[in-house]
Amino acid sequence: MPRAGLTPDRLVAAAADLADEAGFEHVTLSALARRFGVKDASLYSHVRSLRDLRTRMALLAGGEMIDRIAAAVAGRTGRDALAAFAGAYRAYALEHPGRYAATQIPLDQALATDSPALRRTAEVTYGMLRAYGLVEPDLTDAVRLLRSAFHGYCALESTGAFGAPRDVQASWDKAIDALHVLLLNWPREKTAPEA
Repeated sequence: MPRAGLTPDRLVAAAADLADEAGFEHVTLSALARRFGVKDASLYSHVRSLRDLRTRMALLAGGEMIDRIAAAVAGRTGRDALAAFAGAYRAYALEHPGRYAATQIPLDQALATDSPALRRTAEVTYGMLRAYGLVEPDLTDAVRLLRSAFHGYCALESTGAFGAPRDVQASWDKAIDALHVLLLNWPREKTAPEA
């Protein structure tokens, strides 16, 4: 029988808070049970496994992150939209390191397809990039480049790995300028001529 007051949503929110406080890798069912003052077995009425809990955390965090990004990008295009998107991405990653780490785990493709948050992420991201005139397969390539650039920068910044005296924000702004120029001059995929 489920313990009064415990719900899947409360558990996932608590796990996300724990991830931000202690690190994503420290989120375990035992740690979460201790937080609620219950036995580990009590959690299995609400989540199937640690993998299930972490997947739910990823979906929660992905939804929070895209809400911020969508609000930042609204009404903007081109470099302004790119800078707003990137800034919201970076702010979320740095303010919520455990939640952000959850967004990086691989998800089952069927689950990803059914997730409103992940569909919205694709819509907002692809919408911003379509303003650069990109179509498939260039859209997917550009998404992968931006995700790699943003994630890499945030990962390095969060560990203090940028040791040069240059201001980290100034480097970030320059990187956004460079990505904007690259997107404007994207090497388009050549299509086969019609017969």
